[in-house]
Amino acid sequence: MKSRRLTLAAVGLSAVLALSACGGSDSGGGAPNAAPTDKVLHLSFLQDPGQPPDPDIYYAGQGLLLTTNAYEGLLQYKAGTDKAELEPLLATEWKASPDNKVFTLKLRQGVKFHDGTPFTSAAVKASFDRRAAVNQGPAYMVTDIESVTTQGDYDVTITLKAPNSAFLDYLACPYGPRMMSPEGLKKNAGSDNAQTYLTNHDLGTGPYTLTAAEVGSKYELSAFADYWGAKPYFEKVEMPVITDVSAQQLQFNNGQLAAILHDLPSSAVGQYLNDAKYSHYSLPSMMSNYLYINPRKGMMTDAKNRNAVMQAVDVDELVKQTYFGRGEKADQIYPSNMMAAEFGKQSVTHDPSVLSGIAGGLPADQKAVTIGYDSSNPDNQLISNLLQTQLAAAGLNAKVQAYPTSEIYGWIGTDAPSAPEIMAYLGWPDAPSPYTWGHISWDADGGLNFFGCSAPPVTEALAKGLPDGSDQAFSQAGLEAVKTGCWLNIANVDDFMVAQPWLKGVEQAHVVTNPNTLRLAALSVG
Repeated sequence: MKSRRLTLAAVGLSAVLALSACGGSDSGGGAPNAAPTDKVLHLSFLQDPGQPPDPDIYYAGQGLLLTTNAYEGLLQYKAGTDKAELEPLLATEWKASPDNKVFTLKLRQGVKFHDGTPFTSAAVKASFDRRAAVNQGPAYMVTDIESVTTQGDYDVTITLKAPNSAFLDYLACPYGPRMMSPEGLKKNAGSDNAQTYLTNHDLGTGPYTLTAAEVGSKYELSAFADYWGAKPYFEKVEMPVITDVSAQQLQFNNGQLAAILHDLPSSAVGQYLNDAKYSHYSLPSMMSNYLYINPRKGMMTDAKNRNAVMQAVDVDELVKQTYFGRGEKADQIYPSNMMAAEFGKQSVTHDPSVLSGIAGGLPADQKAVTIGYDSSNPDNQLISNLLQTQLAAAGLNAKVQAYPTSEIYGWIGTDAPSAPEIMAYLGWPDAPSPYTWGHISWDADGGLNFFGCSAPPVTEALAKGLPDGSDQAFSQAGLEAVKTGCWLNIANVDDFMVAQPWLKGVEQAHVVTNPNTLRLAALSVG
C-alpha cells in the first residue's frame, strides 16, 4: 500500500487552539500598503512545489494552494474551525454502511469541469481509476475500492474490499481523490494517463483554473467563469517562486505580496507579532514537529540508545526558542487536533544523564551523529542547531545538515545510507484519521516512514482500529510507537500567516486539515 503524508477521522480535543488574528505594537511606523484595484492577488512560494500540480501525483507541502483551488473532491472539511468536520462539496449527501464498507453518495448538479464537460457520476469512476493507474503517493486512498457503480447521472455507490473507517476522510482531505473531467482525461491521455498534460493544465471543477506553471519561476490561477459556487473576488492569483526568505519578506513589507502563508522563520514571526502595520494569524492546524531517529545507523540500531537520545532532548527549550506565538509542547505522539487529550500520550522524561552514561562507553565513531532537516524549513534548522548543543552536552559529537525534500522522500523504502541518524521534520496527516497517520508514519511500507522503523504491536493495533475507528486501538498503536524510540513529537504547530491589513477572509478561508494554504475564493478586499 503506497502512502505519504497522513490521513485521519474527525475527532475533537478537550482543549483546542483558538483562531486568532491580531496585530502587535507599531514597530516601524508608516502607512499600510494600499489594496489592489485590479483584482489580482499576489502570493508566493518560498521554494518550487517540486511536483506537478496534478492531485494524483502532488504529495508535498507547498503547492496545496494550487491543487486545492483548481480541483474539488466529493467532500471537504469546513473552513474556519479548529476541528475536522465533514461537509458537502461535489457530493451533497452521503451515507456509510454500518460496517464502513459501502458508501452511497448523491452528487451535485449543475457543475462544469474547466474544459466544459458536465460533472456526472461517470467522473467518479474515471477519477478513481486514473488515480490508481498513475499509482503515485496518494494512490493508497483508492486501492481498496472494489467497485464504483452509478445509478443515473447523480447517484453513486462505492464498495470497498474491506471495512475502512477512514474512507470518508480520504474523500475530503487535501490529498484525497479529486474529480477530473473524464472527457479531458481521455482527450489528453497520451501514454501517461494525462500526466504530461496536467503539469501545466488542470481538469478540475474548482473556483480557479491553472493558467501558468513554470517550474522554478512562477504559477498562476485564474477565476473560472462557469464555477458552480460563489464567484471569487480575485480574478487572478499570481505566485512567483521566491527562494530567499528575506527577499520574500521584503516584497511583502513593500506591498508587492498580499500575504505570506508558510515557512516564516522564528525571527520573522517575532517581528510581525510586534508590527501593527500587518495582520498576523496563528491558525489551528494538524501540523506537528517530530524528531525521527534512524534505527539503521550506528548507535541508533539499539532501541535503548534511541530512547536515551529522546530523554536527552530538552523539548521545553526547543519549543520556547522556536515556536513562541504559534505552537506548544506536544503531549501526544499523534499530530495536534486529531485525538482527544487522553489518547496517544507520549511520556518521555527529560534526563540527559541516561545518554551521558551510554555515550561515555562508546567508541569515538559511534558518538558521531548527524542531525538532518528539510532545507525548506527554517524552524527545523533552528531546532537542529539547538539539538546539536543539547546532544553535545550529553557526550555526542553532532553535526547539522540540510537535505532537500526530494532526497528525504527518496530514503523511503531503501536502506538510505546517506540519511542522518536524527531528523527534525514538520509533518501533518493527509486526512484526520489516526489510522492514516499511524500507518503512514509507523508501518514498514508507510509513506512518511523515512527510516523504515516499525514494530508488530504497532501494526496490529492499527489494523484493529481500522474497521470502526477505535480510539483505544489507535492510542495503543501510539504507545507502542513511542517504545521503539524512533519518533518524538516535539510541538503542535499553528499555521502562522501574515497579510496586508486590507486582505479579508483569511480565517474563514483556512481549513484545519489543509496546511500552508487558503481557500482563495473566500478572500476579498476590505
